[in-house]
Order: sequence, then C-alpha cells, then structure tokens
Amino acid sequence: MVYYISHLLVKKSNDDGYIVGSRGSVGSSFAATMSGITEVNPLIPHYICPHCRHNEFLPEGTVSSGFDLPDKECPICHHIMKGDGQDIPFETFLGFEGDKVPDIDLNFSGEYQPVAHNYCKEVFGEKHAFRAGTVGTVAEKTAYGYVKGYEEEMELEPFSDAKRTDLAKCCEGVKRTTGQHPAGIVVVPEDMDIHDFTPVQYPANNPFSEWKTTHFDFHHIHDNILKFDILGHVDPTAMKMLENLTGIDVTTLPMNDPETMEIFSSIRSLKIDSTRYDQETGAAGIPEFGTPFVRGILEKTRPTTFSELVTISGLSHGTDVWLGNAEALIDAGTCVLSEVIGCRDDIMVELMAYGLQPKMAFTIMESVRKGKGLKDEWIQEMKANNVPGWYIDSCLKIKYMFPKAHAVAYVMMAVRIAWFKVHRPIAYYCMFFSIRCDAYDIQTMIAGEQAVRERMSAIRAKEKDNSVTVSDKEKAIYSTLELALEMFCRGYRFSNLSIERSDATDFLPDPLDDKSIIPPFTSIDGLGANVGRSIVAARKARPFLSKEDVLKRTQLSKTLLDVMDNMQALENLDDENQMTLF
Repeated sequence: MVYYISHLLVKKSNDDGYIVGSRGSVGSSFAATMSGITEVNPLIPHYICPHCRHNEFLPEGTVSSGFDLPDKECPICHHIMKGDGQDIPFETFLGFEGDKVPDIDLNFSGEYQPVAHNYCKEVFGEKHAFRAGTVGTVAEKTAYGYVKGYEEEMELEPFSDAKRTDLAKCCEGVKRTTGQHPAGIVVVPEDMDIHDFTPVQYPANNPFSEWKTTHFDFHHIHDNILKFDILGHVDPTAMKMLENLTGIDVTTLPMNDPETMEIFSSIRSLKIDSTRYDQETGAAGIPEFGTPFVRGILEKTRPTTFSELVTISGLSHGTDVWLGNAEALIDAGTCVLSEVIGCRDDIMVELMAYGLQPKMAFTIMESVRKGKGLKDEWIQEMKANNVPGWYIDSCLKIKYMFPKAHAVAYVMMAVRIAWFKVHRPIAYYCMFFSIRCDAYDIQTMIAGEQAVRERMSAIRAKEKDNSVTVSDKEKAIYSTLELALEMFCRGYRFSNLSIERSDATDFLPDPLDDKSIIPPFTSIDGLGANVGRSIVAARKARPFLSKEDVLKRTQLSKTLLDVMDNMQALENLDDENQMTLF
C-alpha cells in the first residue's frame, strides 16, 4: 500500500508535467523502481534494449554503475542498448530481514508541492489525511526574557542572575505554540480514526488553515502511523523550465555523454578561453557540485565516470568521510577515488566481495554509517578476509554516511542539468539565473564582462579586509556574478531589461539575438514577483502610453520606475499621456 500511494503521487506529478526526484534509500528497492516511484535502478549493472527488452547483466564487480557502460547494438533487434543498474543492496531500505518500515521521501517541484499535498486529501479524504504537527517550545533566551518580564510586571526586586537562570531553566522546553511539518502528510488507515493516534488541531490555532495537524509532535507517534515526506525541491522545477525552453524530454538525456562528463574535470567542453577564466572545472552552477567545497574535491580527484560522481556526492554529504579521511588517503597515494568509501552501501558490497558473510557486512555498514565504529571481532574478521588496514581505519573515522540511492538520484539530476549547460547553454543560463540565484546586481550584469570582473574584485577585496564585513547578500551576488562571468567567457551576454519584452520572474532567450538572454523585472533589487506580474498583465491588456500610464496601471512604485528609467528599460516612454505640440 505504501508503494502504491507513492506511485499515485508520482504518476499524478508526472502526468501534470513535473518530474519527481527521490531521496534517501528508496532507490535501493527494485519494487520502488518498477512502481515508478524512483528513477534509480538498484540492480547490478546491465544493458537493456528499449525496443525488444533484451537484457545482458554484467558479472558483479565489472563496473560500479550501468551508466558508465558505452552504448551498444542489440543482438536481437539491432536498436541501441543503454546501460543501467547501480548495484545497491535492498537491505539499506528494508533491513537485512526485511523488517524495516519503508520510509519514502520524494522531491516534488517546489511550485507543485501544494498540489501534491492536496492530492493526498483527494485520494484519502479529509478524515484520513493530515499534516504532521510540530510543537514549538520555549528556548533558553526566551525563558530568560520571561523571567525578567515577570520581575518588571510584578514590580519585584530584581532577581540575582543565578535565580533568573534557575527559573528560566524551569520554563525551558515548555510548549509555546504548534506548527506543521513543511512536507509531512500523515495517512490514517481506512478502518481507523485519527483520534486513535492523536488529537488534531489547526496549526497555531488558525481556524482558517486549509489543513488540520496532529496535536502530538510526529516523532512521538511515528512508529504507529504512516507519514509521507512530500518535499519541495528546486531540481524538478529546473527540469520543467528546461523542458519548456527546449522541448527536450529530460528523461531521454544520456547519462554517459562524454562532453557532459568532461565539465566535472575540466572546462574543455564549455569551449572557454582559459586565459580569461580561472576555474579548473565547469561545475559552477551545477547542483550538488557547484559549491567551492565540492569543486575543490573535483579539482583534486578529476572524476571521469558517473560512479565516481556518486562517490563524490557521498563524500561531500558525509561527516568525516572526506576531510581527514578519503582526502588524506588519495593525497598519500594509498588508493584512488574509485576505491575509497563514499556511500554507506559501498561498505556492504565491498565487504561481501572480500568474503564476509552478508549479515555481518550489513551489520558493519549500519554501525559505521551511524558513527558507531567497529567491534573488535568485526575487525578480526575483516583482517582474516584480507580487508586492507587503510579501509578499516577509514571505517573507524566515519561519523555519518550518505545512502547511495540518494546520491545516485542527485547525480542523475546534476548530469541532466550539466548536459544542458554544455549543449543548450542559453536555456541553461536562463534556468540558472531564474531559479538558482538568491541576489542580483543586474546593472553590472548588463554592463558586461569588465563590469562583472570589477564588482567581483571589489567583493573579494572586502573579504580580505578584516575591518569590513561582507554581507550575505554580497556573497550571494558574488555567486551570481561568477556564473555571469562564465557566460561572458563562453560568448553569451545579457540584453537590457525591457518593459515591453522582459518576463515577470524568468530570464528568457532574446528572440532578436541568439547569444543573449533578457532579464526579468524581479532581477531589479526590491521589485517583487507580484509587481512584475502586474507589469506583464497591464502590457498584455494594452500598450503603455507613458511613464504616468505605467504607474497607474501597475503596482510599480515611483522609485522602481526611476530605477528602470535610469537603466533605459522604459523604451523611451514620455513622462505623461498628454502630448505637446511645442
């Protein structure tokens, strides 16, 4: 039933045009793959013919990911066979004895998430679908404020600091308010009532809320009732936008395109003049791989395969897996990237390959991935099976490990976006600047490469000056400018903002210049989405006659209108509707 409900949710989203990403270990389940819940195939690497379904499974240990297999001709029908399969043991999802409660987490598009939530009501009815409730408690500083407020209100002699602290400790943790889990939907069996598990209420006692929530914090009842995590995520939204811009079905993109894989180790496939660009890889702006930390891992390891990218995803999300562990092993030449422990599932598969019994390999994996280390008898068994000493030491250092199925799902999304970056750059940059940027300096971006370089240099100079603090907004602007600079170095640019051609919220290809993209109204600092939409709606109704007309028919303020005027974005509109003959 859990699988079927998840299948319905994913099918509904796909039918409405939004791809769904999986997270956690659900991709370890072949049943979930066949149910359409996840794109991750946990079987050992194999070839499959999409036409006649002929398949060829490779011997275990041949490759780590089927996506690393070159395409080949089907011997039966002569169509092209594709590689698939990630070699992920199902035990990480269901437990060694199949006794683990399935936990299915799904990443829906952020803009589609409310639809998916409401679909649960539609399928199960309002009496059987509820939001998981949360309980807000009094924090330490708030409790201290309560005590001081009590002194003042009761006009008491000020308490000593020790007494204030003691009284505050008594208040700490007391329930203050209620809320709702941002993604959790609780589903009650048809033959049962929600009150068999928990009272229900409106979040924060708001009777106008669309949802009722569990009165108890979900963590107190999670062993007794089913919860779905229907999360909002930016990657499915990015996929939708790229499909809309190009007409390409993202699920048909190859996972083994050489030019796409190349951007994770160099900038050659981006065709950038390296004398103008100082980055060693083309991973900036690629989800999961675009942060300075992960780009540093890429520069050190130079991955060339999908399976190596999965390992890097595991290394970057784990705790004490890369720093002071795998990094040191690679630096010392002890092993290479493909041999280090990246994801939790690697431990079970690799220990079984050394000769350990499956049950012991699973138990060791579970202990290591939770940061509990190794028992002496496990170490003796590992040594008896010739497990290298460096591998054992690596296990002892790990505090937390990422599930391989989660890493594979994220890398699949990243490779798709990387494909667009290489092969459909205009669409990629429109998507990136529309939905992956937290701040803009649009005047600088429109001004061109030199202006962007100067602005980035100014921010870097502030970072080096200990007497000046670089704001979070400036850091976000720097990240945006970094991709703008890359775009310029590839021969692309920004058109000017235009009251007649700009979209409300999205960057769009310029139909008059195949090397340019047009910024939206929301790229102007302080101009919100509703204001931008009001401009688009007004111009669709009829052309603007003047600046006065713009102010009357839109939500644009005079200040923002002046900003647009200074940017020459008003297409030479007169100040007023009235014309003069002199």
